[in-house]
Amino acid sequence: MKIEKHEKLENIYWVEFDEGGRKLATKNLSPGSKVYDEKLIDHDGKQYRIWNPYRSKLAAAILEGIEDVPLNSGDIVLYLGAASGTTASHISDIVGEKGMIYCVEISSRPLRDLLVVCEDRQNLAPILADAQKVERYRFLVEQADLIYQDIAHPEQTKIALKNIETFLREGGHALIAIKARSIDVTKDPKEIFTEEMAKLEEKMEIVDSKLLEPYEEDHVMVLLKK
Repeated sequence: MKIEKHEKLENIYWVEFDEGGRKLATKNLSPGSKVYDEKLIDHDGKQYRIWNPYRSKLAAAILEGIEDVPLNSGDIVLYLGAASGTTASHISDIVGEKGMIYCVEISSRPLRDLLVVCEDRQNLAPILADAQKVERYRFLVEQADLIYQDIAHPEQTKIALKNIETFLREGGHALIAIKARSIDVTKDPKEIFTEEMAKLEEKMEIVDSKLLEPYEEDHVMVLLKK
């Protein structure tokens, strides 16, 4: 087995197996702890968590070759739609102990699971709130280096832009997972992607976008810069 740093992205790794094949991984900020039954790899005194692209749209975007994932040690992240914490936990590994991820989730059921993850990770802050109502959590969140959004809502682009305007620092980035079927099930997803990206481009610079198939159908990840 061999573990190498990702060629472009900080604190993200490739695990190459002796039997062939390689998978994405992050270094476990809470050694010994799993979040979603991911495989743990111990190597040279360090522990890595295999990052499943079928469970994380961010991992899928990386494997599909998105231009950048602007996450670095010590970054402040606002995560909209954190659910039970699968992707948030990998972001937690990436930004490290000096970083912070504010995890906004509207549903109390997945938030209960997220709270368990937060017990082992001091850089995760769970917030039960509606991402449409930024005034409800404005006083809890710092200016962010990155906003990451993964929500199922017809107005997901509008919600993203409202949070970007409120919380994203100048020069910061956003990663937005556009879910076509959550916007309009009657339209061609490609048409929806074009329309929603045009709305985003009115306010932000689009750096890159990637379809997430085969990991997620009818999804595109959009990387933006303010």
